[in-house]
Amino acid sequence: MRVAQIVFFFIFISSQALGQSYTSENRRAIKLYQEGEDLSMRRRYDEALEKYADAVNKDEGFLEAYKKWSQLLLKKGSAREALQIASAGELKSQGNSGFMADFSWLVTNIYLKSGDFDAAIKKFYNSQGLFSSKVKSSSAFQSMEKKMDFIKRELAAEKVIHKERLESPLNQFQLQYFPVLTADSKQLLFTKRDGLEPTEHEDIFTSMWKEGQWSRPEALAQSINTVHNEGTCTISADGNILIYTSCDAPDSYGSCDLYIAYKVGGKWQDPVNMGEKVNSRYWDSQPSLSADGSILFFSSNRRGGMGGNDIYYTVRERDNSWAEPINVGEAINTKFDEVSPFIYFNNELLFFASNGHMGFGGMDLFNSKIVQGAFQQPVNLGYPINDHLDQLALFITAQQDYAYYTENSLKEGALDRSYLYRFAFPDEIDLGERLIVTGGRVRNEKTGEPIVATLSLVDLENDSTMYEFRSEGDAGRFMMIYPDKASSGLYVEKKGFLPRIYNVEKDSLKDIKDMDIGLKPVASGEEFLFENVFFDFDKADLKPSSKSSLLRLKKFLDENPDVHIVIEGHTDNVGNADYNQDLSLRRAASVQAYLLNQGIDEARLTVFGYGDKRPLMSNGTALGRSKNRRIEIVVD
Repeated sequence: MRVAQIVFFFIFISSQALGQSYTSENRRAIKLYQEGEDLSMRRRYDEALEKYADAVNKDEGFLEAYKKWSQLLLKKGSAREALQIASAGELKSQGNSGFMADFSWLVTNIYLKSGDFDAAIKKFYNSQGLFSSKVKSSSAFQSMEKKMDFIKRELAAEKVIHKERLESPLNQFQLQYFPVLTADSKQLLFTKRDGLEPTEHEDIFTSMWKEGQWSRPEALAQSINTVHNEGTCTISADGNILIYTSCDAPDSYGSCDLYIAYKVGGKWQDPVNMGEKVNSRYWDSQPSLSADGSILFFSSNRRGGMGGNDIYYTVRERDNSWAEPINVGEAINTKFDEVSPFIYFNNELLFFASNGHMGFGGMDLFNSKIVQGAFQQPVNLGYPINDHLDQLALFITAQQDYAYYTENSLKEGALDRSYLYRFAFPDEIDLGERLIVTGGRVRNEKTGEPIVATLSLVDLENDSTMYEFRSEGDAGRFMMIYPDKASSGLYVEKKGFLPRIYNVEKDSLKDIKDMDIGLKPVASGEEFLFENVFFDFDKADLKPSSKSSLLRLKKFLDENPDVHIVIEGHTDNVGNADYNQDLSLRRAASVQAYLLNQGIDEARLTVFGYGDKRPLMSNGTALGRSKNRRIEIVVD
């Protein structure tokens, strides 16, 4: 239960107990107090504060006036003044057990609201004797007990972080927020708003990391920023897919909709509304795109949810359309608000902000692990990442070094400025395996021309595609990420070309900074290394981890129905040469048998076993021998 609701609960039970009687008998003081109540109900708060102050001046023992005066100051964000008034009222309440309990409760909440957690904990536990058994059995009191226990544990496990405001030329606007970066952390995008009012104009700005500093922010593109409001964006790891929020545009379905744009030839194309399947008649905003652009998370207050704002996700179909959004479920969403989702680069961690899960106050940041498609119980990111203020829009780099976020500056309790900040992400929060960011280009090996190809990172143990990227046509450039794990393969494919297959560990992709991938056009005599086909030692039975490569070979043959291939088996030189030749033939035959079982015509498949006669590298090293144990595919 949120602090404001708890405060209201105790105001309610106190006023019920008091009825229409007051601790003051001064008619003028009572009249001033009642005028303050009327003004407060009409939200004329400044005038109400004057009335409560005047009531106290008329009668320094008027406890109701102290309490309402302090509560209204707290509501307006003046916690220091609220504490002064509540403390004065508390002194005057000595001997009145009901008001002593009320003021202790109020002071506790003021400490919470101002972020003085140690003082709040001390005050709460020292005041236990003031509360009746009926109050202690209430859900509001028990919720506060759980909150205090939570805060005590989190303070004991305080993380050491250093928050730093991003240096000039960034943070030059009055408001800048919702930072996101590309996977290489060299491009920063954020939302810029011209003023404090919600009606002020919003645009998407970007800055590039050059020569050790951020460049002066510029509007992203004329095709993106318009006379309407554009903001809260997300970008794919390679920087070629942008999804953002635009509000009250002519083609919108609701108050705010999600739009998508693609970069082609280095230029952003005209964006399009993501359509009525994704967008609703309500608020749809704060998108977060998975690294490969295949899954989109966002927040919405559409009907059918679990509370105010819920988090949803939608999956990109093969034809680039987007599926019907799915609510992430009750593990994440509550009857309150869940916003600003961020799916981490490994697709295994969802970060979000919520005021519905146990926290320090307002909106706290949480993460939830995704295990076999199911969201696990969220975990609060702890103190001081979370504090008494609202925390929103966290972005963690693929390199796992920094977290970027927005910090607000308040003036008299109201928003005055917002700035872009970052902090070194603490090791205590597990982000999973280290991720590697690799760029490069795909080209026609014969002509050098760039190729639009699909690059798929696959977990070979379960044949699951972890990421899928595309090279850009005009330059054939790509950027991709993959986990630092042994059992993964990279498949580069384009119809009309032979596939290029890598084993991430065996081919030392982790050490390549700028990959140059050449694809050969399909032609007689051309060949490719059929990587990621595995056999047990001294056996010809295919291991389950070979499935990814075998299925892609079938796909290649299906796409090229006139192609005939030769499946060649090779070994290292360990052992008898005749035995090695027989083993290499049996292994090639196992690949053939798999394809036959998948419906490929036997006439299209020929097998040969070359044993150790055609080594790729010297057999004098373990690496050389591992490279020589292989299957190759030759177009007949």
